[in-house]
Order: sequence, then C-alpha cells, then structure tokens
Amino acid sequence: MLRAVGRRLASTLVIAEHEGSKLTPGTLAAVTAAQKLADECTVLVLGSEGAALEAAKVASVGSVKTCGESPLARGVAEYAKSGGFTHVLAPSSNRSKSLCPRLAAALDVSPVTDVVEVLDESTFVRPMYAGNALATVRAAGLLKVLTVRATAFDKAGARGDEEEAPVEPVDIPEMPATVLGSSSGGSGDKPELTSAKAVVSGGRGMKSGENFKLLDELADKLGAAVGASRAAVDAGMVPNELQVGQTGKVVAPDLYVAVGISGAIQHLSGMKDSKTIVAINKDAEAPIFQVADYGLVADLFTAVPELTSKL
Repeated sequence: MLRAVGRRLASTLVIAEHEGSKLTPGTLAAVTAAQKLADECTVLVLGSEGAALEAAKVASVGSVKTCGESPLARGVAEYAKSGGFTHVLAPSSNRSKSLCPRLAAALDVSPVTDVVEVLDESTFVRPMYAGNALATVRAAGLLKVLTVRATAFDKAGARGDEEEAPVEPVDIPEMPATVLGSSSGGSGDKPELTSAKAVVSGGRGMKSGENFKLLDELADKLGAAVGASRAAVDAGMVPNELQVGQTGKVVAPDLYVAVGISGAIQHLSGMKDSKTIVAINKDAEAPIFQVADYGLVADLFTAVPELTSKL
C-alpha cells in the first residue's frame, strides 16, 4: 500500500487511447492504476471530443485535457514537466510501444512497461521471460513513465452522481501525421481484439489466409474477435494487428478458441489469462492442450465448420 505522503505528492497523467469517440478498456485500466498512485488523475485525450466527454464521466478523473491533433512525444514531455506531473501512464498497446519510449527519451528516464501491479510511487511489478516470472522494479527520477497491462487492472467505472470532471483544451506542439489517438484493431464490424469477450485465433495450421474465413464465420456466430499466432502473421496469412502474444496483443477474454495453434510460449504469454480456453488441433501432443480447459483433437477443416453449423 502506498504511504500517505506518497499519495499526497503524486500527480498522475493518463494518456488516453480511443476508438473514435469511445475510450478503450486499456485506458480505463490505466485510470485504475493511476488511482493507486493518487486519488485523482488528469486524462489527456488527443483528437476526440467524444472520448474527452466520456473521460469526464469516469470515476477518479479530476480533469480532462484535450488536444486537437496528435503531438510529438517531446511536446507531451514538455507538457508533463510543466504540469508538475510525477507519473505518466498509458495502456500497453502497439500505439504506446511507439509513443512511450520516445516520451521517456524526451524526459531522460527509463520507462517501465507492462506494469501489472503498483506497490508504491516508485516500485512496480512487471512480467518477464514471456510472463513466466514477475520482476519488481524501482523507477528512479522525479517523473516516471509507465505502460499498464489492461488485463491486470479492473476497468474504472462511472462517477455516478458526482459532477463531471472539467474538460479544458491545452496547447501542445502538433504533428498531424503521427496518429496516437484513434485506430481500429478489429475487422469490419467485429469487436476490437483487446476488449472482446470472446476471441477466435488461428495459427500455422490454418495453412493460408484464405482459410481464415472459417474463423470469421465461427467468430460471427460467437460475437468474437479474430486473432492469430505469430507464426500465422509471419507467414503473411493475416495482418500484424491480429497477432496475439508476447510481441503482439495481450488478451484475457471470457472465451479463447485456439485453432491450429501449437501453443508456443510466445503465444501463451498473450492469452493464458483467458477465463476459458478451447483448443482444436490434430496433434494430440501440442503444448496448447496443457493450458486448455477443453481440447479437441481433430482436423480443424472438419471440426470448425461443424462447430459453426451447430451454433
């Protein structure tokens, strides 16, 4: 638990991510992490008035700052320093992997990535060795830059009957070509991968990108997002944004269906926290069955269409 004096002195800035006018679940998790450092936080929303208005309704958000375009990391760094913030947080994502190292470099500090627990204002827990071990690290310096693993923190809720936080514009040097705010990680009308309650992922066993249509049909029946293993992405079957794993996206849905995925540790580190894991693979010795709650040893090209037809 944080010392009382630490909470009084801490001042946190959460850099929001959004899909259009909606905050991402990762941003709400970052707000929860920020609450462990200070009672209230400031949320910086780039390029979305709708997302800013939503942030104003989130519990423990003291104020919302908006900037019309996506600024340079050094501009955000100057704003963080001039605002007297002690911590800058962002959800762990492909976007923050681009922003936060630049932000930390501009502040001349080392970022702490993938934080899963906040121990005090300078001490944090993060996974290492593909999630097989947890490291307790201590960040030096007056200003800390953190990325927060969304699956490790509850999502911040609404303020209830409390008055909404004030929304104010701020002037930060802009670079319109840099996109930090809005992006789509889903496919068509499917849910976004990191926030979906169900995920259907395919691996090398899919053999081709064309065969991922089988997973699209199953995902439509389940209301699920579609993901992929690194092997499938590296083979060019699907785009990189669908990758689940240590070097891709970390997901923890209620249901995770792994189809034609062997279960390499790189992939397991990105989905092993899923509530229920179902594996379909014709290799009975595949490592994926060691973490699966339900396993089906079968040819996926027969099993997946049959499963889809039963739903």
